[in-house]
Amino acid sequence: MKRTPIVVTATVAGLAGVLAFHTSPSDIKLVPSAGTTSPQAGQAGQAGQGGTAGQGGQGGTTAGQPASTPSAGPTSGPSPAPSGKSGTRTVDGPAVNYSYGVLSVSVTVSGRKIVKVGIASLNDDENFRSEQIDQQAIPILEQQAIQAQSAKIQGVSGASYTSAGFETSLQAALRSIGFS
Repeated sequence: MKRTPIVVTATVAGLAGVLAFHTSPSDIKLVPSAGTTSPQAGQAGQAGQGGTAGQGGQGGTTAGQPASTPSAGPTSGPSPAPSGKSGTRTVDGPAVNYSYGVLSVSVTVSGRKIVKVGIASLNDDENFRSEQIDQQAIPILEQQAIQAQSAKIQGVSGASYTSAGFETSLQAALRSIGFS
């Protein structure tokens, strides 16, 4: 009976500590596309999105950090588009290593409105669980971006790394075409 208050207090303190613990996906890194120099990648890394521009390269998988070799995909930077602000422009964001793979977001803007958001490239390093999460989360993230009309999206519960990588690439893509 004497131990009951101690056990209850320790349990409550442990539960409060677990509930107060928040992780942040600080492992997100921008990965430059092969053979391209992208000023957008450097700007996104400097913007405090938790990533560092210019990190990537090849290597084996270490505990919790997969190889960060992007698949051959579209290059970062704006696609040919009309010079006026009212035209439709499509741009691919930089490839972002989000700890479980590498992704790049493509966004289409017409005038001052985001009309389409999609994935330009995605490489999950053949991680089955990551592929499952991405298949469920990415359509939701695309919809959130269109509804928010910005890169300030809510994210998807259970897919925090994918959400943060998606947001980082989307924000860099929007910034590169002058869309805030």
